[in-house]
Amino acid sequence: MSWTTFLNDTVGRIGTLQKEAPEMFKGFNAMGQAAKKSGALDEKTKELIALGSAVSTRCDSCIGFHVKSLVRLNTTRAELCEALEMIGYMGGGPSIAFGAKALEAYDEFTKAG
Repeated sequence: MSWTTFLNDTVGRIGTLQKEAPEMFKGFNAMGQAAKKSGALDEKTKELIALGSAVSTRCDSCIGFHVKSLVRLNTTRAELCEALEMIGYMGGGPSIAFGAKALEAYDEFTKAG
């Protein structure tokens, strides 16, 4: 699977829904901006937490988006793998399987960058 193609397709589908529900997206985007704002935790830490939630809920789209953000934030492969260890510990087998997807996405996005 190409994570880049998958996310591009996802963005297209989300754009179609956004045209039908602009107010919901306005609220969701405002919530995202507030949540990502650096405070006691920096954006990278918050994105690692978001990745844990994405893996736990088994959301491929969310995994892709948050891994892409982590690459933008210069997360190292070692940092990602340590986070995936904790995510796997807390979520068991399914989280390990979806964590492997996150690592695959990381490897693709870091090669593309």
